[in-house]
Amino acid sequence: ATTKSGVFKVHQVGARLFFEIPRAELGRDYVIVSTLAGTPDEIGIRGTQGGNNLVRFERRDNRILVREAAYRDIIADTAASQKLAAELIGVTKILAALNIEAYGPDSSAVVEVTRMFTGGVPEYTALGRRAQVDAARSYIEKFSAYSRNVNVTAVQSFTPQGGAPGGGGGGFPGAGAAATAPTTEKYTFSIAKLPDVPMKPRLLDERVGYFGVQQRDFSGATQRVETRRFIGRWRLECSDKKVGNLCVPIKPITYYLDPATPAWIKPWIRKGIEDWQVAFEAAGFYKGIVAAEPPKNDPDFSGEDATVAMVRWLPSATENAVGPSLRDPRTGEIIDADVQTYLNVMNLNRSWYFTQVGHLDKRAQKMPFPDTLMGRLVEYVTAHEVGHTLGFPHNFKASSMYPVDSVRSRAFVKKMGHTPTLMDYSRFNYVAQPEDNIDLDDLIPKVGPYDKYAVMWGYTPIPNAKTPDDEKATLEKWTRMQDSIPWYRFAGDAGAGGADPGEQSEAVGDADAVKATTLGVKNLKRTMALLEGATAWKEGTTYDDLEELYGRLIGQWATEMGHVARVIGGQYKQEKYVGQKGAVYRPVEPARQKEALQFLLDNAYTTPTWLLDQGIIRKLEASGSLNRVGSAQARSLASVVSNDRMQRMLELEALATKNEVYPVADMLADLRAGLWKELQSGAQIDAFRRRLQRVYLEAMASKI
Repeated sequence: ATTKSGVFKVHQVGARLFFEIPRAELGRDYVIVSTLAGTPDEIGIRGTQGGNNLVRFERRDNRILVREAAYRDIIADTAASQKLAAELIGVTKILAALNIEAYGPDSSAVVEVTRMFTGGVPEYTALGRRAQVDAARSYIEKFSAYSRNVNVTAVQSFTPQGGAPGGGGGGFPGAGAAATAPTTEKYTFSIAKLPDVPMKPRLLDERVGYFGVQQRDFSGATQRVETRRFIGRWRLECSDKKVGNLCVPIKPITYYLDPATPAWIKPWIRKGIEDWQVAFEAAGFYKGIVAAEPPKNDPDFSGEDATVAMVRWLPSATENAVGPSLRDPRTGEIIDADVQTYLNVMNLNRSWYFTQVGHLDKRAQKMPFPDTLMGRLVEYVTAHEVGHTLGFPHNFKASSMYPVDSVRSRAFVKKMGHTPTLMDYSRFNYVAQPEDNIDLDDLIPKVGPYDKYAVMWGYTPIPNAKTPDDEKATLEKWTRMQDSIPWYRFAGDAGAGGADPGEQSEAVGDADAVKATTLGVKNLKRTMALLEGATAWKEGTTYDDLEELYGRLIGQWATEMGHVARVIGGQYKQEKYVGQKGAVYRPVEPARQKEALQFLLDNAYTTPTWLLDQGIIRKLEASGSLNRVGSAQARSLASVVSNDRMQRMLELEALATKNEVYPVADMLADLRAGLWKELQSGAQIDAFRRRLQRVYLEAMASKI
């Protein structure tokens, strides 16, 4: 037998695993987090965090129940009928019932938990009820115990039971294997106790970007059920030590570097983490966030531990990185975070950087990039994803508060960045022109003014406030700073597909999409001329690089045209609360809408012959250009005449004053005249134009 002591004593006897749960831990809140620790080939990705359950261990007669704990409801103690009603809908699920096998000297209960981790409980298997765990092919591999958590690593073998792929129970939505064939995977389950003293929560405000938790308030104080929302943030508290005017935190936010990370890239990931230190200075903290190597003297240290934040480097062809975090549902305190960086995100950033600013940076004009450039791009990706794990969603609003001329100013960009926030998808400064002489490092986003403001808003202690409501006046004062400093404004993912042309993904200079895209297209033409030379880096290889980057360049062109299309029928938005002056929505000026449509007619719907380089095309395909470029044109046109856009314009016509409106009839007349202008001039109508004319006619026919 093997025993390890921690918050529980854990005993392994042969293949069986036992928890010895102290009496004092019964009824306490724990979270059980499952993480993929090993997988065949690329079925799922190591380090992917799957389901989690908030649980309590409860004793009932001679059994210990593993029961879900719920914090979705706040129940008034003074209103008996409301309390009873809320309790009737608050019965929580029993996930497992474990027989008490013995008692310890302090009345601790000894229970066997083997089946919880080898598949007897669907919530603790990756595939939930879609696959059956074969106990004969499953086993406990290892375990560890700490003062506040216990980790168990188990190998689970699955036999499919049918059903569509996806998450089940508390398992991995799409991360584990599909339930179509037998498979074996390894998972680590981390059982961690929530803080004994809950952190003081801070109320969430939709005008400032934070992820959060929410609870329903049944107090009835406002004569209805209210939703209380708290921001997600780490517990960061001042010690007695100071460095200048900044306090040294008792426990800084610490991210560990994945031991699997290649040595050459570790310094860049460390920089991506610690880039946020300057933002925490705005909240009064010295080195509020740090990077660290895993301890060498702790063989049980694991990135799958629910108390360990880690930036992972994952072998995957996925072109992405993500930044999930785990929050205490009582308060919003972030208790765990894992940035998952997939190796092939380097290819994605290589493509973006080349197509957007490759003409400005000689290092990007030959593939592959040098390590110094690719490392800097990985630093940027890391900083963005760490931002998510600090509590921040995307902010697609702030970048539109910088005038286009400013993002071309060397001095302005050096101080402010070309976007006010790392949390936008502004990528690289494709508006900058060669004559602007922007420093190469300033082409890449960095922690900006909005990021510092958001950290200040969420992390600065408000010492005299004893409850979240006591903080309201101070928070409102800070929020109103947005009225005079517009780049402090926020709009999340929901706005990226909406009516505001200033809430756009993948946009630089979206304060004026026409002006920014005019400059962007000039740069794309410069990059087009570099395409063959950049990809012909090794004789005897295929044209795969050329084909990929040519497709990405067309995609960038289509994206920038999409930014212009959003101006037509658009409405500006500034999120406001009661007491703030002015409307939340106001229509885009008609002259700007007409300008945007004319730009599209001249640049998107007039065949972009510069994209049809025969020297490139004839190396890639016998045919297909009409589809490559024509499809991008067609998507843009379909967007302009979409039902949503036209409905918005019609509604505005009915409600707004005449000088605020670009009437739908006028817009369609202008569009029709532009698409069929050859009928007046007698010029030949090419295949690209005919395709667009068909798209227009089909769209109009569908509206009859």
